[in-house]
Amino acid sequence: MNKRSSKSKSDHGKKHEDDLDVELDPHDRMKKKDYEKELEKLQIELVKAQEWVKQKGTRLVVLFEGRDGAGKGSTIKRISERLNPRGCRVVALSKPSDVELTQWYFQRYVAHLPSAGEIVLMDRSWYNRAGVERVMGFCTGDQYQEFLRSAPEFERMLIRSGVNLIKYWFNVSYAEQGRRFQKRLDQPDKRWKFSPMDIEARKRWYEYSKARDAMMAATDIPEAPWYVVPSDDKRRAHLNCISHLLSLGNYQDIPRKKVKLPKRDEEHPYENSLRGERRFIPQPY
Repeated sequence: MNKRSSKSKSDHGKKHEDDLDVELDPHDRMKKKDYEKELEKLQIELVKAQEWVKQKGTRLVVLFEGRDGAGKGSTIKRISERLNPRGCRVVALSKPSDVELTQWYFQRYVAHLPSAGEIVLMDRSWYNRAGVERVMGFCTGDQYQEFLRSAPEFERMLIRSGVNLIKYWFNVSYAEQGRRFQKRLDQPDKRWKFSPMDIEARKRWYEYSKARDAMMAATDIPEAPWYVVPSDDKRRAHLNCISHLLSLGNYQDIPRKKVKLPKRDEEHPYENSLRGERRFIPQPY
């Protein structure tokens, strides 16, 4: 895969990439044809991996975190779209209810953890407290500090109980986030994605950077490390994340028996009366 041009890196010295207005050369973006070819291969492997997870009774949780517009949702969609929905759930919780606000902070997330043979993909997770809640003042300083102390122990407890936990942070540049936000505003089918919080995300860019760094410093533990996914090129982000996810598991292709489809029973023929008795939808296409 092509890498970002060296010029854009050298021109900005040692500054952090996501704090720069870096332009990604359109020629460096992955072509759709190449992307779809590689995606199909990886999605086939995901299906094999899910079958292995089911057979072995594995419990897998994958967290997807990052700034608004970083490509978390689209990556989750590419991972889950070919999988059996009975064994793969996407969890994207809304803000806590009045009752949930009185509970132990991790309580509402525990309810969504996987059973044996199940995969759970979390579009944002308990790390809301270390990100948006911290930056926007939705939690107290004491609650924030307690989270940084508790999260590593909570995750170690999950891992000791047999849960496989993987954490991804999607890293998008300021310039690319702006382009994606503008696209949300310009396209009618994407307007629902834009919220007042997106405006705050632009205004408080550096505050979110500081919150992210503090979060990773406290919660990047050997048992459950953070993996950073560069996501300015969304297609590459999808492929790189899926490829890495697959590399973490020692799955095998489960042999399948050959199936021969039977012919219908012609001894008891049936005359189809559906068209005369039921309402069919209009067919303008």
